[in-house]
Amino acid sequence: MSKTLKIYLGILALLLVGLAAVEFSRPRPINWKKTYNEKHKTPYGTFIFYEELSTLFPDSEIENIRATPYEFFDNLYSWKDSVYLTSGTYMIIDEYPNIDGTSAQELLDFASYGNDIFMSSNYFPNKLLDSLGFKIKNDFDFEGQSQFSFSNPALKNDSITIEKGLSNIYFSEIDTSYTTVLGYQKFDDSEHVNFIKTSWGDGYFYLHLQPTAFTNYNLLKKSNRKYASAVMSYLKDDTIYFDSRNKTRQSLNDSKLRFIFSQPALRWAWYTVLIATLLFMIFNAKRRQRIVNIKVPLKNTTVAFIKTIGNLYYETKDHNNLIEKKITYFLEYIRRVYYLETQILDDKFVKNLSLKSGKEESDVKKLINQIVHLKAKTTCNEGDLLRLNKAIEDFYTK
Repeated sequence: MSKTLKIYLGILALLLVGLAAVEFSRPRPINWKKTYNEKHKTPYGTFIFYEELSTLFPDSEIENIRATPYEFFDNLYSWKDSVYLTSGTYMIIDEYPNIDGTSAQELLDFASYGNDIFMSSNYFPNKLLDSLGFKIKNDFDFEGQSQFSFSNPALKNDSITIEKGLSNIYFSEIDTSYTTVLGYQKFDDSEHVNFIKTSWGDGYFYLHLQPTAFTNYNLLKKSNRKYASAVMSYLKDDTIYFDSRNKTRQSLNDSKLRFIFSQPALRWAWYTVLIATLLFMIFNAKRRQRIVNIKVPLKNTTVAFIKTIGNLYYETKDHNNLIEKKITYFLEYIRRVYYLETQILDDKFVKNLSLKSGKEESDVKKLINQIVHLKAKTTCNEGDLLRLNKAIEDFYTK
């Protein structure tokens, strides 16, 4: 080993030690990722809620499901006797639960035999939406905190206010013939349903739209735990089948480098070693390879072409031609994006375009009237072109 290589290796070792020392000395940043994992003690994990389940249901067994609902419950169904060999409550708390149509049907079957399904989520499988006859809506434009309350007057004192991790998703449509409203959420003066109970066969579905209420952060805030306890009071004291967020973790735990990857300092040191080794191989290979001829890439002449065409139209001052092309392109955009016919530009078309695009109907009507006027006009001037261009650009951007 040459003296120069020893110096390089020594410098690299010092850099690695320095990086490791800096990483270990820095405070570990808070992980605000919404995991809803029952093993995570991060703000948006559900460690506290999961640990308290045995207190909330003292006579119940808590069993983790580490497979899909279909795989788990199908194995507990007796095809010979046409009954499930178990009973209880299936529970899942996750913002985006990974439940396919087959598992959703299995949950419907499990509930029909007198069992309960509790789901706290922002979204539900289409199978459940269609079968249980409810719809949800997301109002993205919301600010500040929200108040969660119950329809039952006996639970009036269990209302809470939450500030972080919220989403304004609510039940926009339910079938009141077999659905009971259990709770509400209120943003400012807008109150909507966020907790319902729906009967299915001999069992019930309890559907809740704010899983953040069961996370570590919110359970430790003030007396928010009383809300989670009140929600759980609707469930019967039977076996709880908790859908675990750790279905695919086993393969990661078997990794030989699992400890290194679990420590940020060691993980970055490992990456630094790999990058340094790769750079060392690249530079050594570069010194030994033959000279590669440099090929000049083709120039991008798009901008020059656009300038040439623009100058051509500017010199000819063919405003009618330009207006016709802009109108044609705009109407093609309407057909392609909003799936509207553009042969008849009447008030019905204006109203449909306003609804689909979300633009003010008065602005849309003004633009369409301008297009109709210019299409009928025989001779257009530069002012007409500029006004049309501004109106179309405003439609795209506002």
